[in-house]
Amino acid sequence: MRGKKALLNSVASLMLEFVTVICGFIVPRLIIGTYGSEVNALTSSISQFLSYIALVEAGVGGVIRAALYKPLAEKNNAAMSSIIKATENFFRKIAYIFVGYMVVLAAIFPVLVNKNFDWAFTASLVIIIGLSTFAQYYFGMTYTVLVQADQRRYVTSFLHIGTITLNAIMVVIFIKLGASIQILKLATSLIYVLRPLALNVYVKKKYNIDRKAKPDNEAVAQRWDGLGHHIAYFVNLNTDVVILTIFSKISSSLALAEVSVYTVYYSVVNGIMKVASSLSAGVEAALGDMIAKKEYENLNRKFNLYEFVSFNLVTVLFSCAGLLIVPFMSVYMKGVTDANYIRPLFGYILVLANAMYSIRIPYHSVVYAAGHYKQTRNGAFAEAGINIAVSAILVYFYGIVGVAVGTLVAMTFRTVQYVYYLSKNILNRSVKFFFKRMAVSILTVVISAGVVHFIPSIGTKSYLGWVLYACVVGIIVLTITCGIDLIFCRKDFIGAVKVIKNAIFAKIKKKK
Repeated sequence: MRGKKALLNSVASLMLEFVTVICGFIVPRLIIGTYGSEVNALTSSISQFLSYIALVEAGVGGVIRAALYKPLAEKNNAAMSSIIKATENFFRKIAYIFVGYMVVLAAIFPVLVNKNFDWAFTASLVIIIGLSTFAQYYFGMTYTVLVQADQRRYVTSFLHIGTITLNAIMVVIFIKLGASIQILKLATSLIYVLRPLALNVYVKKKYNIDRKAKPDNEAVAQRWDGLGHHIAYFVNLNTDVVILTIFSKISSSLALAEVSVYTVYYSVVNGIMKVASSLSAGVEAALGDMIAKKEYENLNRKFNLYEFVSFNLVTVLFSCAGLLIVPFMSVYMKGVTDANYIRPLFGYILVLANAMYSIRIPYHSVVYAAGHYKQTRNGAFAEAGINIAVSAILVYFYGIVGVAVGTLVAMTFRTVQYVYYLSKNILNRSVKFFFKRMAVSILTVVISAGVVHFIPSIGTKSYLGWVLYACVVGIIVLTITCGIDLIFCRKDFIGAVKVIKNAIFAKIKKKK
């Protein structure tokens, strides 16, 4: 059952990321084409600034998931209800704090941005875009944590797929109707309010939660330790856009449109990163279940397979991303002249930075599943500090490339720190496994890039040409990856193939 849930969660998460990537290409391009790069930059900056309220959440989501693994495994409904009650109280407070933060941001954000937008225009966008975030904290965050801890992440994934798809449809409709950006964003914000409401209905039918249970406030006792992890996540997610936004105001050499360039590139890379992380969606809760039941031998065996598959997935996806991102931008942004979107060096560094983030996913999953927040929080604070410091210094000299370098340095540091901590404190395994996998991945990337260099590029003329070119690149990278695995990681490769075959045949046998 645990394996089936993990597989379903991974498949649902992969479907979600596929839909997110497709819609993520459609929506920004429509907004840029209709309202311009500066409006797209403005809405992106507002979303990033609003997301910083999640720091108040103090990383409690991961802490609560770790606390719920044991009562869910033991089917202890009383303990589960007490944890849910404490979590609900906590997130309701966050929702009220968010309202105050949103009002303050609406008042001061217009001062931070380009003078091309008047105060009322910018302030109204802040309030409109913030509506869906308020609904998520007030109605949906508690139950999102519950279903994820219960290995039912597929529920939230399918709900998310529905709202993302509906959002893209509404964007197309409202743009065709000639709606203003405020009306468009209001419509899409209301769509996202539906997701937490639907999740409420599901949880009330599926779980027998005692609404009168006494809150177990000890369940959120580690929230201050979880804060470091949450800060690191949000700083790495948002620092670049915030720094570019601020410097566009104080530096004449940096235009606000650079934020649009960054967000367009990041939407592509982030989509790839989410596909890579979709594997962890089905695995983290299963790892937490093993740790709760003290199945350490099984944990080590499963982690080795998880690490191997994750490394290969990251290698294939980001090798392709690095080779294809500039040709894609040439097609995707054709006809857009208010900003320069063809930035090869920036694109390569951003791809590498997010590849380093994705490599850490297996290690990060085990640390979270084990609830080791306090032990690893200093590394999280260091990552945040490195990103801010390096990005703030280099943006002055190198602009958009500088903030990408800052992110790369911070993510590399944190990934290595995770590897050493996990090896010494949870799995007791040598770090040489990590460095061997890194060496194999680097070799794969170098050989793939060398081979693709000799392939005639047809990917910059049209979408069809790019798709054909991408298929050729994908086949080359996948073939080289498998070949190198058979030479250097033969045992792991054969083991992974057997697991995949068994899962497929089990599904076929069940249908018969």
